[in-house]
Amino acid sequence: MEKAAVQGDGLLIPLIDFSKFLNGDETQKLETAKAILKGFQTAGFIYLKNIPITTETRSHVFGTSAELFKLPVDTKLSYAWTTPQANRGYSAPGREKVSLLTDSSEVEKVRTAAPDIKESFEIGREGELDHPNHWPAEEGELVGFKATMTDFFDQCKALHVEVMRAIAVGMGLEPGFFGGFVDVGDNTLRLLHYPAVNRDVFKINPGQVRAGEHSDYGSITLLFQDSRGGLQVRSPNGQFIDATPIADTCVVNAGDLLARWSNDTIKSTIHRVVEPPHGDVDVHPPRYSIAYFCNPNFKDHIEALPGTYATEADKKYDGINSGDYLVQRLTATY
Repeated sequence: MEKAAVQGDGLLIPLIDFSKFLNGDETQKLETAKAILKGFQTAGFIYLKNIPITTETRSHVFGTSAELFKLPVDTKLSYAWTTPQANRGYSAPGREKVSLLTDSSEVEKVRTAAPDIKESFEIGREGELDHPNHWPAEEGELVGFKATMTDFFDQCKALHVEVMRAIAVGMGLEPGFFGGFVDVGDNTLRLLHYPAVNRDVFKINPGQVRAGEHSDYGSITLLFQDSRGGLQVRSPNGQFIDATPIADTCVVNAGDLLARWSNDTIKSTIHRVVEPPHGDVDVHPPRYSIAYFCNPNFKDHIEALPGTYATEADKKYDGINSGDYLVQRLTATY
């Protein structure tokens, strides 16, 4: 029986020991794979512990990320995010507005009324000549920034592959079923900084959040949280439940494209980042998180997975190109 990482209002997010899938016997691998699949099918979210990425690595990446966001605003803007096709670089507070809307004009109205209180820096896979990463100058505390982030990118890519193997096993597919769909690494490493903010900001504007309610776009997202809190996941009954940070875990959620790929047998669940549990403080301290957004290879065509439909008429969606789908979603967001 898996422990519950989060439980409330009909929502149960399991805490799963991933080492049992990676290193266990065949029975442990199958049980763990089924627990992972069930978590995605019922909650859309799971927490993984004992992943191959060490605590020391995560701590170093968080520290390096914090140094990036200390740079002067003009310096950060010189690395600015440009286009959905590139999806790389720095986004200042208010630039991105995550929401459930798909019309860019409607997103702009919401952005103006209550901009998300966050800044971010996107890193894509290296080697794309048309869309190079916007690496900061390696001076002072940022010496080694590129090496740190490319190494972490590769470790997260490897974890993505293993989680997809677990999903395949849980679904009764060949363990390597997704291998040819995720080997390129068309993923995005996002460093996130939610600046310190006065509690009164949330009182004055009841609609204010640090990141608006949304679902993610790709296959899965690997989320590494600090200890501040504020992430909430929507329950089946419509209430938002705190996804409280648990040390040395990775929160993993299914994205819209995986839900579509699974013919909606897997859930892409709405979530948001709100005012954290505050205690007796006037100013909320900064929050940092790191999200690794995973996608099928952009060149690949995505159709309903075997076993998720009986006849062609049961397919809920037409096939779609992975890269085209992601650009459509990012165009509305920015």
